[in-house]
Amino acid sequence: MSLAIAVLAAIAYAGGSILQAMAATRPGTVLALAVSPLYLAGLAADAGAWVLSLWALQGLAVYVVQAVLAGSLALTVLLAPLVLHAVIRPRDYLAIVVMVSALAVVGMSSREQPAPPAGGGAVTLLSVAGFAVAALAGLAVLMPGRTDRRGLLLAGLAGLAYSATALAGRMVQQRTPLIATLAEPLLWVVISAGVAGTAAYAVALKRGAVAPTTALLWGSR
Repeated sequence: MSLAIAVLAAIAYAGGSILQAMAATRPGTVLALAVSPLYLAGLAADAGAWVLSLWALQGLAVYVVQAVLAGSLALTVLLAPLVLHAVIRPRDYLAIVVMVSALAVVGMSSREQPAPPAGGGAVTLLSVAGFAVAALAGLAVLMPGRTDRRGLLLAGLAGLAYSATALAGRMVQQRTPLIATLAEPLLWVVISAGVAGTAAYAVALKRGAVAPTTALLWGSR
């Protein structure tokens, strides 16, 4: 069940990336992109995928879920020529086949694995690292400049921020009453890193093509 949920999340992520890339190719500022209907639709798809991934993380190890979610890159690259008229080389398709095959092996070798309770040291370490990555991604978004290197930097930081979100999402503990969960630092890592990663990825899409940007995003996750 958790594996199927992760696959649905990957499909949603691919759709979200394509919609956001379509919005990013249109002229305008980053602020105009943020309120674009296409971008908002892509963001909604990402939000749905994120919720599904958190659900999958309750039953599968982080590396398994992340491996399945990375399969969204293959879908993104396959959809890019149809929707964005991007040029995909034969070696790119070969890379997709290799990646999907490797992901299939990881997925089939997995089993249901409930999330274990996190120790205090692990919570502290992940909280510090998660907030640091979120801060770096936020600062990179605010930095001036329109170079390609900045786009690659933003894509890499977005991937790291999403990784922090995935790890924190698996480790966060729900408390009773529910409002007590708001005191969980990992919950705020999920929120801050998720927001920072989304912003960094949006600006990265303005700087470069969807395929390499998304590849770097998933490569750093």
